[in-house]
Amino acid sequence: AIGEGNLYERVFVSHLLSDPDDPNTVTGAVGFSVRDNVIYVFKAKAVICTAGGAVNMWRPHAVGEGLGRAWYTVFNTGSVYNLMINAGAKMTQLEHRIVQTRFKDGYGPVGARANSTV
Repeated sequence: AIGEGNLYERVFVSHLLSDPDDPNTVTGAVGFSVRDNVIYVFKAKAVICTAGGAVNMWRPHAVGEGLGRAWYTVFNTGSVYNLMINAGAKMTQLEHRIVQTRFKDGYGPVGARANSTV
């Protein structure tokens, strides 16, 4: 049950744990605190992985002007996809991504208000 004692903040989950008898079942996770020198091992009946996409997954066409300047945070690396793939998940439709072709102070898709003063 989710309660005050069951919430862990600022923990980076690095590996999902599988059941030795059923490799297709995730039974926990391993992570570490991003603030303290602590490693966590979680046992779970169910694991939910949520991914918020990935920024700079592909190089922009304007590599001179646009490289390194992203519309969303560059720390959104898509590492959750790798976490699930390493646990044996079958991934589909990874080619259907929301790819923000805009970047700060640059040009963007039709209708984007880049360089707008409003």
